[in-house]
Amino acid sequence: MPRIAVTNPTFGLVPHVKEELVARYPGAKFNTEFEIPQMTEDWLIGFLKGCEVAVIGVEKYPEAVISSLPELKVIACCSVGVDHIDPAVLKKYGVRLGWIPGVNKVSVAELTISLMINLLRKVGTFNLGLRSGQWPKSRLGLQLRGRTVGIHGCGHVGKELVRLLQPFGVTLLACDRVDYADFYREHGVSPVSPQELWERSEVLTIHLPKNSSTIGMYHAGVLDRLRPGVFLVNTARGQIVDEAALKERLEDGRIAAAAFDVYSREPPATPLLAQLLQLPNFFGTPHIGGSAREAWEAMLRAGIRGITENAVPEPGVYPFD
Repeated sequence: MPRIAVTNPTFGLVPHVKEELVARYPGAKFNTEFEIPQMTEDWLIGFLKGCEVAVIGVEKYPEAVISSLPELKVIACCSVGVDHIDPAVLKKYGVRLGWIPGVNKVSVAELTISLMINLLRKVGTFNLGLRSGQWPKSRLGLQLRGRTVGIHGCGHVGKELVRLLQPFGVTLLACDRVDYADFYREHGVSPVSPQELWERSEVLTIHLPKNSSTIGMYHAGVLDRLRPGVFLVNTARGQIVDEAALKERLEDGRIAAAAFDVYSREPPATPLLAQLLQLPNFFGTPHIGGSAREAWEAMLRAGIRGITENAVPEPGVYPFD
């Protein structure tokens, strides 16, 4: 029986899944500290000392931690994104990674559709007006039905979004480095280049992983290539979109509105992000894409599976490419 330490505190919020882990691994110990900044390197080393498996959330395990834990053999990850994992460090010390992609795809896809409708119908703007005692003279918005929706990244979440959008009668464009030809044919999706995606999409939603090829991808030059008046949604990861450039284009109307669930810094405690969040045509949520209870359960169970289903990660190879 492996010695297991669970640094992901979310198990405490879903006790029946915690019981599933304890039933399989009776000696597992659990962290109850929710503030990730308090999980210092020294704290992690002390908590994990003598353990062979760490079941983690989004907390980082730098080389200083890994090198101090010679008995650690597996990191089982409950998160869907792995941008907080350094594959080179794990490979250097022979630590295996347990990770299952896409387990929160329904939750993220549902939020994405809600944000699209929110922007098109100006729900957030009208809500703020009502709170301040204003009744708008014009309550005009747009329907999602019949729009051209572009999906940048058609992996697990992108495909689920395509499925959920079927009843809306939208024109679907998708851009991905992988050719999902059979899926596209089955669901009426037109595969396009990035350039065509940016030029044609009335609603553009980003579902890319955060890695060296996507960080900063949506810089000012790309934002200027988007269809004028586009509605932009990002429920993927922060740092993919240049937030300063986005703010400028929201202010002058080149981008009609944007809804983001993710930011370059979380919580978004910078002057720029504070200003962005105050714009009437920007709607922000606090990284809740995967926060449906069902998604939490799926991610925690993925972490349990990762205890036995794992491999040494390879830098430059999916999902670290």
